[in-house]
Amino acid sequence: MKRYLLAAGLLAGALSAVALTARPVQAQQSKVGDWTIEKRTQDAHCNASRGYKDKEDENRDYVIVITHSEKAIVIVMIYDGWEWDKVGEILRADVGTDDADIMKKAKWEVMDKTTVRGIFEYDQSMMDRLSKAKRLSLDFEDDDDDSIEMQVPRAGEALAALKFCEENRK
Repeated sequence: MKRYLLAAGLLAGALSAVALTARPVQAQQSKVGDWTIEKRTQDAHCNASRGYKDKEDENRDYVIVITHSEKAIVIVMIYDGWEWDKVGEILRADVGTDDADIMKKAKWEVMDKTTVRGIFEYDQSMMDRLSKAKRLSLDFEDDDDDSIEMQVPRAGEALAALKFCEENRK
């Protein structure tokens, strides 16, 4: 699980203008429930991440990382049940929460065999929908096997802490 959280943190750093170095990662962290809010020294933005194992799905790992700037929202989803073939492939998926659709046919980039990343233009209404969610789902076009639903309890509190981190980052 820690390997997935580290990988997610690295992927969420895509907005960073600073190159990753081989030095140890230094971070300021706080917790909101089982979410970790983190500002890593080599990233330009803060990350909110949550990982868990699902007993009902062969105890597979699920990880979500959310970061944003005034221009973009980045969501990284890692699921160890995926086996994507082509890094860089663009997938299309409808994105929704337990009570609202967020976006139809959103672009998601395959980062590795278990990871996809969506980068969206910043939209406050999208953040508002995410903050009210208990579940976030990706319904991939023509691919029910790889569609997924991730649990995101306390997302509103995590996003508020993420906003606070962004406003107070050094």
